[in-house]
Amino acid sequence: MTRADVLIVGAGPTGLVLALWLAKLGVAVRIVDKTAEPGTTSRALAVQARTLELYRQLDLTDAVVARGHKTPGVNLWVRGEKAARVAFERVGEGLTPYPFLLIFPQDEHERLLIERLEGFGVAVERGTELTGFEDLGDHVAARLRGPDGGEAACEAAFIAGCDGARSRVREMLGVGFPGGTYRQVFYVADVEASGPAVDGELHIDLEEADFLGVFPMAGEGRARLIGTVRDERADHPETLTFADVAVRAVEHLKVEARRVNWFSTYHVHHRVAGRFREGRAFLLGDAAHIHSPAGGQGMNTGIGDAINLAWKLAAVLGGRAPDTLLDSYESERIGFARRLVATTDRAFNLATAGGVIANLIRTRLVPLAFPAAIRVKAVRDFLFRTVSQITLDYRAGPLSAGKAGGVRGGDRLPLVATDAGNNFASLSAMSWQAHVYGTPRPGLAAWCEAHGLALEAFAWRPAFERAGLARGALYLLRPDTYVALADPDGSPAAVERYFAERNIGFAEGGGLG
Repeated sequence: MTRADVLIVGAGPTGLVLALWLAKLGVAVRIVDKTAEPGTTSRALAVQARTLELYRQLDLTDAVVARGHKTPGVNLWVRGEKAARVAFERVGEGLTPYPFLLIFPQDEHERLLIERLEGFGVAVERGTELTGFEDLGDHVAARLRGPDGGEAACEAAFIAGCDGARSRVREMLGVGFPGGTYRQVFYVADVEASGPAVDGELHIDLEEADFLGVFPMAGEGRARLIGTVRDERADHPETLTFADVAVRAVEHLKVEARRVNWFSTYHVHHRVAGRFREGRAFLLGDAAHIHSPAGGQGMNTGIGDAINLAWKLAAVLGGRAPDTLLDSYESERIGFARRLVATTDRAFNLATAGGVIANLIRTRLVPLAFPAAIRVKAVRDFLFRTVSQITLDYRAGPLSAGKAGGVRGGDRLPLVATDAGNNFASLSAMSWQAHVYGTPRPGLAAWCEAHGLALEAFAWRPAFERAGLARGALYLLRPDTYVALADPDGSPAAVERYFAERNIGFAEGGGLG
């Protein structure tokens, strides 16, 4: 029998990121996947700014950006001609260190994560399937079938279901997965091509209700065609080929495919699990929520699940927090998942609506209105904040408290860049820390030093006030860099009270150092 602190079922991006964060935090993990090898085809392409911000904690960001492709612009096509272009080079300027749209395909993304995980001495156990598990109160007893067909037992303190939309973990828990399935069949084609729509930018055809986009990839002439079909072809997706959809790409977007590396089809669902936690078992990523690809949210949301849960598992396993801390995973993530599924569902249905009026809006109004709207900073910032997930907050969660300036407990810390640098430098640490903008209150620095809490004090600048930060206030940051406590008085008593009320410690061995 083998033993692990956390058994992770599923080695897609969500499972791999959870394993990486836990390994970095010193947690013994075991990660299994029933497939014989990593996927070579992928649906997810976009890596959002919030993911890049959090990837700094594993020194992953630079590698992802270097291997990915920054998309300079988005082009809208109507009747076989380019009708509008929107520049995207610095669309999120001033909001994040990563104010661009980054394309990095999931299959390449997974290979990078596997490479980094192996650096921690953890290998994905391929061809290994979960056949059952039992929550015994103080641990989980699981049964695994290996590539040779033999079964073995595995004990773990916790089990994490990162095993996709057909999650075996979710099924064994008896957790419902309400929602529906879109009529349309989605297809993805990895091509080497030429033409005006293969120029390193994103191109979208608005001529028909069915979606069609050409997504740029790193490398000359590389692209992914993503689209939908809803006619009789959707009844038999297994018979759909690239030849069946290529005519539209050629006629509407002038794509000339020299080579098709692979082509795949799939149905998309919109569902959210009824629970994300059941005892010592957790659901993450597509096992917990699945929705339309609109906005490139799916993979990034799963990664967000993993990072939210990882530091909490490490704290509980390290004796620095009670088991009830783990309840905050569901309370913080399930509401966001429900809102996301509802939002992407509305956006997808609106974008692919049929009928004369919908067609006029899509082909006549959108090419005029969208570029004009993006030129308005307030609109541009709102759209970028939403899609990039930097607007996501946990204000209503049990770990969030206080308000100082315009920042509340549960918020993402606002970025402030000055000639001296920005206030995100310390956020690469996977630990609790405190920020003060201006002069810390008397006794705070000494208290933080005595208790082992890192304190970052920034000389006051007007830019901090414009970002919503209050002078002299204390902002206590969680290990996942969200604001836990915003205290306008900046007193050490507020920090001590925060941890005491939740029975959370931040030093090794528990307690307040």
